[in-house]
Amino acid sequence: MVKNEFLVSLLILFLLTISCKKNRDVQPNIVFIMADDLGYADLSSYGSDFINTPYLDEMAMNGARLTSYYSPQAVCSASRAAVLTGAYSNRIGINGAFGPKSKIGINQSELLISEMLKAKGYATGIFGKWHLGDADEFKPTRHGFDEFFGILFSNDMWPFHPENPDGYPDDLMLYKNEKPIEVLIDQSDLTKRITDESISFIIENRENPFFLYIPHPQPHVPLFASNDFKGITGKGLYADVISEIDYSVGRVLKALEDNGVAENTIVVFTSDNGPWLSYGEHAGSSGIFREGKGTVWEGGQRVPCIVKYPKKIKKGTVIDEPLMGIDWLPTFASVTNSQMSSNKIDGKNIWPILTSKSDVSPHNALFFYYNTNELHAVRSGDWKLYFPRSYRSLNGRNGGKDGFPVKYDQNSVSENQLFNLKDDPMEQNNIIDNHPEVFKKLSIMAENARNDLGDNLTNTKGSGVRDVGIVKM
Repeated sequence: MVKNEFLVSLLILFLLTISCKKNRDVQPNIVFIMADDLGYADLSSYGSDFINTPYLDEMAMNGARLTSYYSPQAVCSASRAAVLTGAYSNRIGINGAFGPKSKIGINQSELLISEMLKAKGYATGIFGKWHLGDADEFKPTRHGFDEFFGILFSNDMWPFHPENPDGYPDDLMLYKNEKPIEVLIDQSDLTKRITDESISFIIENRENPFFLYIPHPQPHVPLFASNDFKGITGKGLYADVISEIDYSVGRVLKALEDNGVAENTIVVFTSDNGPWLSYGEHAGSSGIFREGKGTVWEGGQRVPCIVKYPKKIKKGTVIDEPLMGIDWLPTFASVTNSQMSSNKIDGKNIWPILTSKSDVSPHNALFFYYNTNELHAVRSGDWKLYFPRSYRSLNGRNGGKDGFPVKYDQNSVSENQLFNLKDDPMEQNNIIDNHPEVFKKLSIMAENARNDLGDNLTNTKGSGVRDVGIVKM
């Protein structure tokens, strides 16, 4: 009798050990959703009283809402490259936005999140806009993605846009993996189709870990909404487009639930940069923040970011510490115990702050580059120091109507400017003369960044800059 009880106890202990080991070995799925040109104040959970976004609002209530999160740069290709590599885009030789038939793109020597997780046994898929090069060697399936459905560059890149909105070129193509499948003359159903493909990917890979990257081409101009959403808000096409993206997020979250993987899936929603303000009615809002896309003012790079992971992230978490898109690769590496690249990266593991284990940003400073590798600003804590530069602005004028932009003015800044973002989030009061010690501290940080990453404004060549990928001849 005693022997039998002992054997039963051993069996129970063995089964518990196996069960615990299995639970430890279960890797979290990762879904990363990125809108294009979505402004900080375009979601109701971020203060919009113009657009209602119930699915994203619910996601925020059930996860973490980041209020001082920055896109890595204020323009498409640079921002996306930084997110996927964990490095400032100028470190890897990428500035601006690649056009069709570009001779440069993401270098094969860079390790992307997709490649890192694929090496860990993840299924990997991208459904949406790539924009890291359209030559064969730059395509997503050459950089760790098993599947691709979408477009290779921005949906506005054809001659004479928007003066000739019917002038689409033959190379504005929709791709399936590396094969062009149709000319995208009408993109009205593209958001829906991207969502359908994403859900199919979830269903196909529900039994194994997966990384699903959904970089929506919208609300980047020209705007497109499906028939189910055109006119649904009564507030114009831009609001309709955001409502459809919100619904898309809801569909993805429901698919995770329906397939039994929601509890074990990290979901991130964010934007690649701030709103393209010159398009007016067809552009989003940066709320109280200054300027928008194409500038390093807060409105250009401070964007919404919502993170949900029921296992570890507490409901209703709000994080106001400064974080940036370069942080995702090291964070996902930590969570999945993946091997990072031997290449130097700039991001930090933000998992402790997302899971309320820490309340302090791991960054001593964040650097804001724009244009042709120009260091425009540095933020440390609540302080943000700007350097002499030029930037585009409407200078109080309204943007355009019906998809036609208003031309920007080019403003010149001849002196350093210092703002305290806690006291002055609108960046109205330059208090540099009152805080010489802060100016000195941030200036030293900036000079170190210049020596490492370069700065064309001061003719500094960075020692840590790597080569961009170049088309093989």
